Amino acid sequence: MITTHIGGHRVHESLRHYLDFATETAWHAGRLTLGHFQTGVRPEHKADDSPVTIADREAEQFIRARIEQAFPAHAIMGEEFGENEQQNASHRWYVDPIDGTRAFVRGVPLYAVLLGLEIEGRCEVGVAYFPALEELIAAASGEGCWWNGRPAHVSTVPALGQGILTHGNAAAFERHGRGDAWRRLQHAAGFCAGWADAYAYLLVATGRAEVGLDPVMSAWDCAPFPPILREAGGYFGDWDGNETIHAKEALATTRALMDEVLSVIRGP
Repeated sequence: MITTHIGGHRVHESLRHYLDFATETAWHAGRLTLGHFQTGVRPEHKADDSPVTIADREAEQFIRARIEQAFPAHAIMGEEFGENEQQNASHRWYVDPIDGTRAFVRGVPLYAVLLGLEIEGRCEVGVAYFPALEELIAAASGEGCWWNGRPAHVSTVPALGQGILTHGNAAAFERHGRGDAWRRLQHAAGFCAGWADAYAYLLVATGRAEVGLDPVMSAWDCAPFPPILREAGGYFGDWDGNETIHAKEALATTRALMDEVLSVIRGP
């Protein structure tokens, strides 16, 4: 239950309906993507040289149509089709129909359908579905974090040197001015594992890794994860310790390790 302000009035709003809607929508969109997975689908390349496929577009169109039908007054921001006309709405859905399109195109099962709901500037509902792995994690503020129907919790590892750090493209850290921090984190962590995309944040939320990070992210890549990590007992936000999806970077970790991780990032 949260309190929002609509039309100048304070409104107590249950998030369970949104959580159920987002879970069902992400699941159906994910099943749609499986129809193209490992079929030799050919990508196109967008202006930023990132790949996009027919599966990305079909899944986003499906998600947007469901949101528009169920919540016509809500804003929508999607990776493939941008923002709808409800730009000043208090409720904004962020849609990434396939996070990890490079993995998807190569037949690697780590891609995800991501759906998050921001209410008055705070992410309150998030779902990440990994169709080829049959893993779904979903959370809403005050409703807990659920991984395939079971409660999800971050790990209790007490030190970064005993933990696992996971990430996406290792070359991106240097490219985006994070090379020094990246090297410090590699030396400090017990083990580093790559090619994770959104799966990095699922691993942290479910206690199978202690740190996930990327030096460059869009809001639709991040939107599900603040409520997921928050409800699982962890943190998701920028590299300075601020919970946000708008910093164009991402860090997830446990509350127990957060100070140590931020200290390593800052350096001497």
